[in-house]
Amino acid sequence: MKLLVSFLVKIGIFFSSFLPRKIQRLSGSWIGFLWWDVFGFRKKIVLSNLQIAFPEWSEAEKKRVGRESVYQLGYNFGEFFFIPSMTRQWVDQNVIFEGWENVEKARAAGKGMFFLTLHLGNGDLGANAVVLNGQEMFIITKRFKTQWFNDIWFKVRGAQGIKYIDAHGPTNAFDILKALKKNAGVVFVLDQYMGKPFGIATTFFGKRTGTAYGLALFAQKSKAPVLPIYTYEGSDGKVHVVIEPAVDLGPYIVEDKDQSTANITQAFSDKLEEIVRKHPEQWMWVHRRWKDF
Repeated sequence: MKLLVSFLVKIGIFFSSFLPRKIQRLSGSWIGFLWWDVFGFRKKIVLSNLQIAFPEWSEAEKKRVGRESVYQLGYNFGEFFFIPSMTRQWVDQNVIFEGWENVEKARAAGKGMFFLTLHLGNGDLGANAVVLNGQEMFIITKRFKTQWFNDIWFKVRGAQGIKYIDAHGPTNAFDILKALKKNAGVVFVLDQYMGKPFGIATTFFGKRTGTAYGLALFAQKSKAPVLPIYTYEGSDGKVHVVIEPAVDLGPYIVEDKDQSTANITQAFSDKLEEIVRKHPEQWMWVHRRWKDF
């Protein structure tokens, strides 16, 4: 199995290296077709989530956005194998950075930076573009139990120099602080459900759920800025990487540390909701975001 998967990945990388980007994306459309139009996998979850977030929408609009969001996952997979072939020249031609000055400002402060993000657009493509544009980046993520698959997956996903920190590794905290000392960016993906003991009660689109509070803790401890960042596919056919100004944590900090952590985590959740509302058709609605906390 390892040899077969490795061979197929190499084939995918080879063909992706010279195919036009539009063809790369369309090559993944079969995933969306099978997922939504044929098998309807998690279609009820997608529509239920959209009902929570946008109850005012018609059923037709929910189905349209839900279908498009699933197809976007397919398009992203179609581009996945191109990541090892990315170059700075390709980034200059295909990626538009909005708010790069916010990265430069954070870098000048010398404390490193946190990136607050979510599963919207092609995040892996955007992250590698950020690295090629000159900003070192560490992404906090889960690991696969199968080591050989884990090695192949992250080798492709981080081909342009992205580094990864195990979300549940024993040296997690040390690795994060070490990355900040290098003035790198540490990415926290906070749009997925997280229960106890690593999650805290929050609301998302007005409904109670659980969100990881680790970023709030590290932001208070390190004083490093937290920059919201996200990627979306523009109508111009280019990848847009948006980096917003650092979140002002001052209004959320009170005497009680636990309450401060809760306030800040809720502020992060509100920011992600704001971003989803801008590009709902590109967010990952298939996730069970609103589990009972």
